[in-house]
Amino acid sequence: MKQRVLVIDDEENLRHMLGAMLRKNGYHADEAADGEQALAMAGEHPYDFIICDIRMPVLDGLGFLRRAQEAGIGGTIIMMSAYGTIDTALQCMKEGAYDYVSKPFKNDEILLVLKKAEERERLKTENCRLRAEVAREYSFGAIVSRNPRMREIFELIRKVCDVKTSVLVLGESGTGKELVARAIHHNGSRRDAPFVAVNCGAIPEHLLESELFGHVRGAFTDAASDRTGLFEEAHGGTLFLDEIGEMPPSLQVKLLRVLQEGEVRRVGAERLSKVDVRVISATSRDLEREVAEGHFREDLFFRLNVVSITLPPLRERLEDVPLLAGHFLNKHGTSLGRPGARVSPEALRLLSAYAWPGNVRELENCIERALILGDGDVVGPGALPDGLRGGGAGWAMVGPDNDNLSIKKAEERLEREFIRRALEKTGGNRTHAARILEISHRALLYKLKEYDME
Repeated sequence: MKQRVLVIDDEENLRHMLGAMLRKNGYHADEAADGEQALAMAGEHPYDFIICDIRMPVLDGLGFLRRAQEAGIGGTIIMMSAYGTIDTALQCMKEGAYDYVSKPFKNDEILLVLKKAEERERLKTENCRLRAEVAREYSFGAIVSRNPRMREIFELIRKVCDVKTSVLVLGESGTGKELVARAIHHNGSRRDAPFVAVNCGAIPEHLLESELFGHVRGAFTDAASDRTGLFEEAHGGTLFLDEIGEMPPSLQVKLLRVLQEGEVRRVGAERLSKVDVRVISATSRDLEREVAEGHFREDLFFRLNVVSITLPPLRERLEDVPLLAGHFLNKHGTSLGRPGARVSPEALRLLSAYAWPGNVRELENCIERALILGDGDVVGPGALPDGLRGGGAGWAMVGPDNDNLSIKKAEERLEREFIRRALEKTGGNRTHAARILEISHRALLYKLKEYDME
């Protein structure tokens, strides 16, 4: 569809020349001899762009600009004049014009201004679309659950959205800790400011301080220029510290100081910088036990744990599996060429009987895989992984041992088995095994020691 342009100029020859040039370059161009005529035309037909001279009889360019703003006439307005000065250009911008062009001008100059304006409008439209998409994705209505514990969590999220209070999100890997953090941010008063996420276990200890707080040029060997840290990047918004339990003790005291004082000091810098950041942290580790064993600072734990949200594993809310399966079918079905796909009763029985050691993330991966490998409108048992078709092997792996119904013991057996399989698969390479397990190398070493698997 052609972009519509209105050319307003009392010089007939220039007006016709500009209109013809625009039509030749693919635009739909109309012409008006003064501001009053232009207002009437713009009121009847919306224009994408309006190119308006400043000096005209009846109603001049600035008068048209003001009345167009008052009347709510849309379209990007570009002013032009042979008598312009810097002050005139600034006045036009203040009144709402997008750009200003001095006469005489080359055709390419007008085309370039229009292209820039088109790109700006495209970016504005895309930004609005992305904001709407973010709002949909992280709105509470998009978090699917009928489980009573999850509904209580949603209510707690609503209460903490608009306050700066630190929140600690607890739960196993794959339960949706970052999703909760993003929901808090995007539904709260900081939604228009940055949301910055960092995995504290994925960054080497010697780089983590610079990543969080930034550095100045020359602070260390590779510091070729100044760098802004994540705290400063998140100013006014939210910083999500994932796997906070992996943070080395040397940095825990510096993080505590930032939370207490609201100031950061870049590595190698002399001065402090004020930051306004809401911190949400998350971990799959038992931080209270870490504190008791001296691995995590007690004062930092209390500072982070003003409000805690504990996400239940999927095996404790299996009633949500059908709802989540349907949600992920809708989410991935269209992009994978299978819109409207549904799960067969037999496949749904298998999904609901499985223990989901990887939690919601594993379920989403399973549905996406089934959509890729399956055919037709129905996802049947044949499209599911072998472990599920074997009658819920996930439960067999972590299930009761000699009538012991301890969830804690079941989780330990599950972790032991996964670690054993990962090490077996990698030939004992712990770095590769940690990558497969989606935990840090340090966390793997800790678990090997904890489970006496050295």
